[in-house]
This record gives sequence, C-alpha cells and structure tokens, in this order.
Amino acid sequence: MTFSSPPDFTLTLGFIKSQLPRELHQPRVGIVCGSGLSGLAGTLENIQTIPYEKIPGFGTSTVSGHKSELAFGFLGKSRVPVVAMLGRFHFYEGHALSTVVYPIRVMARLGVQEVIITNAAGSLNPNIPVGTIVVVHDHLALPNLTGRNPLLGPQTSPNHSRFLPLSDAYSSSLRRLVFYAAHQLSLERSALAEGTYAWVSGPTYETPAEGRYLRNAGADVVGMSTVPEVVVAREEGMNVMVLSLVTNFVVIPPSYWSIREEVEAELAGQPVVLPTAQIVSHEEVLAIGKEKAEILKSLVQRVVELLPH
Repeated sequence: MTFSSPPDFTLTLGFIKSQLPRELHQPRVGIVCGSGLSGLAGTLENIQTIPYEKIPGFGTSTVSGHKSELAFGFLGKSRVPVVAMLGRFHFYEGHALSTVVYPIRVMARLGVQEVIITNAAGSLNPNIPVGTIVVVHDHLALPNLTGRNPLLGPQTSPNHSRFLPLSDAYSSSLRRLVFYAAHQLSLERSALAEGTYAWVSGPTYETPAEGRYLRNAGADVVGMSTVPEVVVAREEGMNVMVLSLVTNFVVIPPSYWSIREEVEAELAGQPVVLPTAQIVSHEEVLAIGKEKAEILKSLVQRVVELLPH
C-alpha cells in the first residue's frame, strides 16, 4: 500500500475564503449532512455555497440524495457561524480515505470547534425502529481494524498524536445537549435512542449473516460513512457528535427458509406458502430521510443554539 504526501491546505483555504464575506471566514460549527438530509442548509442565514468541484483538493459526491456543495452561513437565534457539507464523500465511490476526510481537516483549519455528523443508517436492533434518531455513543469499524484506517500513512501535522485514543470519541457534553434540545422541542421519548454505529465499506447492503454478526458484536445501527470523519475530527482536536437516522431495518430473519423442505413438500403434493422477500432499497432510505428531515433539522439547530458562547 502506498500513501501520498500530507496535503497542503494553503490553496484550499485561500480559495474558500476568497469566495466568502469576512464574517464567514471562521465558522465555529461544522455539519455533515447525510443521505437526503442536505435540507439542513435551509436553516442557514446569509448562506453562501461553493460547489465541491471548484474547491482545490475536494472530490465530488456521486450518490443520489447528496449534493456537492460546501455551505456557509449563520444558524440559530445566536447566529452561530457554521459550515455544512451538503453531501459527503464515501470510500465505496472510489475516493481515497484521505479525500473522504479532507473536508473535515479543512473545517479544523477554518476554526471549527464542534462537528455534528448526520447519516442514514440501518437498524440492527429490534428495539430501534425506523424513524428513530440514534445519538451515537460508540462505533465498531471493521475497516479500521483491517487496514483501512484513515490515519494510516504520514501524519498531516507533527502536532497530532501518532496513536489516537478513541474511547472518548463521542462528546458527552454534546450528547447531553441533544436530549436537552429534544425536551425543548417536545419530542417524544421514543424519537431518540442511544447506540453504537457500525461502519462497513459498502456499497452492498448487509447479508443476513453479516447483519447478525454485527448485531452480536454489539452494534445497534450500521452505515457506510461517518467513522472516518469522526476519527479525523478527533485527531484534529474537534468535539464530535453523530446523529444516525434509522431509515430501514437490516434484513436479519430468525431462520433461513429451507429450499430442501420446500422441494420435498412440493414432491409430496403438499401446499407451499413462500415467504415474502425482504430487500432494502436506496429509495427507501431517501424517503425516510425526507420524511424526518424537519425533525433532524430542528434538533441540530437547537443544539447549536445551546452551545456555550
């Protein structure tokens, strides 16, 4: 495996700032919008957008439901300056992990202190139904453990720790704010849950055996993004919060349908009632994302408003 040299951020930062009024040069909060959730940018005041294709060093999102713009503006009554990724880069699109996490590193160098990352995820936990917003408190990342860690290779700064601890990756203070925000918005208790997010590379949805494996390993939800961004945000010293919107149940039947028994029943002249096939689709993911976007948007906005000045 070969690695490229650490990136030079000078060109990227210079271009971004040249496209913005000075008041937006130093956002405090970064927001990453997942599948179907780019409408979060609709809450920004004085919004300025920059297409990814124009930003030096950025890739382009090719996934349906993801835009490809960086949005700057003010959020909430206290007008907190923020930067939002309207669409992210995924490893499964063919991007190098260094490209996937490059916007996070740029956010850090713009002055971002807190990162709020959203995603669409499949539920592995029968007690976390579709439509639930999961406040992530830990992750399970098989790619990280098997040679696809975003921190492999040369360090981007001599100030970074070579061996980064992740036991405190998900900010407890930010997670507290989510539940205070939910209370202020009068959300039902069942609207939110806490859980562990499993990162898989994708782009295939999980087989029943894979889903069962992840569930037994302790994961509550699973998705194809987020963890590389979390890891790099922590390396850059930012506080991290992740909100996973459950858009589907991972297909994990209690047992497998026996084709042998089906054939034997047919040969014996017995009636056979075939099970209904369960298949997850990206359209389903986008539909739930659109349905719950307003709740997620309000929740993120209120959390930003609750941040200490």
